[in-house]
Amino acid sequence: MENDALLELVQRQTFSYFWDFAHPACGLPKERDHEHYKEVITTGGSGFGVMTLIVAVERKWINRAQAVMRLSKIVAFLAKAEKHHGAFAHWLNGRTGKTIPFAKKDDGADLVETAFLFQGLLTVRQYFNRRNKEEQSIRNTITKLWQEVEWSWFTRGRDALYWHWSPRHRWAMNLRIEGYNEALITYVLAAAAPEHSISKQLYETGWARSGAMKNGKRFYNTVLPLGPDLGGPLFFAHYSFTGLDPRGLKDAFANYERQNKAHATINYRYCVHNPKKFKNYGRHSWGLSACDYKRRYREHSPIKDNGTICCAAALSSIAYTPKESMAALRYFYEQLGNRIWGKCGFSESYNETRKWYATSHLAINQGATILMIENYRTGLLWKWFMKDKDVQRGLKKLGFKSPWLK
Repeated sequence: MENDALLELVQRQTFSYFWDFAHPACGLPKERDHEHYKEVITTGGSGFGVMTLIVAVERKWINRAQAVMRLSKIVAFLAKAEKHHGAFAHWLNGRTGKTIPFAKKDDGADLVETAFLFQGLLTVRQYFNRRNKEEQSIRNTITKLWQEVEWSWFTRGRDALYWHWSPRHRWAMNLRIEGYNEALITYVLAAAAPEHSISKQLYETGWARSGAMKNGKRFYNTVLPLGPDLGGPLFFAHYSFTGLDPRGLKDAFANYERQNKAHATINYRYCVHNPKKFKNYGRHSWGLSACDYKRRYREHSPIKDNGTICCAAALSSIAYTPKESMAALRYFYEQLGNRIWGKCGFSESYNETRKWYATSHLAINQGATILMIENYRTGLLWKWFMKDKDVQRGLKKLGFKSPWLK
């Protein structure tokens, strides 16, 4: 197949996870395709899931009326679901909308997952812009949900946003949201919020740690502007950028197009170098990120490497490393084939050293795969998210420069 046809096939097959496998009661994606998760809805993955509906309409896999019907069900569910100071939990029960604990003390608000959700909802609000009552209702419900998130409350009156709050354990998790990782979108949306917004100073002291998130060192002949040595897991370059367009995006701390290209390039070159001599690592088999390995979901990166390749890592990096990502895609599809390819696209991961191939799919990685491939092909999600006036105001407030900001 030609490259474009193969990309289309991967996107469309992966979309089955969000369309055919969605929870029947609420229309949102399940955390993973496992019987123990049949009621578990994932908040961040749902943000990516609603954005995949835009791709599906544009590519004519479904029609606009089908997408509107699904979105009407989704936003009605979210309006009634349990919230904590306007923020959603990491997991929800797809029938009742009640919080499902993600961990012992993580049984309340998850502000980063909430940000991933609203990145998707604001994109939907922009795209479904017709004046009929169905699309108006979707937009109105999203706007109401958006206004209700108490972003500034999650500062605790301190110099950063905090990730979790629990009605039982309060601030016991005590996790500051600080860079550099996957959570940039949280500060962007907190600054963009029409109610309960945060200041530029909080962004600088909390997220940027007064400049301490900078790196500036060289790895594999590539300068890494921000974050941990060797870049960390690749989802840092994906989750906040399904809607937030990194092309030409700059602030006082980095050029984010350069940041993400450097991160993906270092990850690729590490796998090609293959210092631990794992089987088949190389130009065609690369990509370290958070994914399943055997019975556990684990973080994988150049400093936490056990030979497991995350399929979404290379595929979602295609906007940054197009040649290298296409080589990986062809290896996944043409060489590994049905060991990792199935009705919902590629499975989570594989480890050829240990002759292990995942059969699982995780919503957040499936979603990032579809969206980042689409952004590479057409810039579709970047276009609609970056058009949002609230988003533009938030970016300007934090001192960002972008071709989208007039």
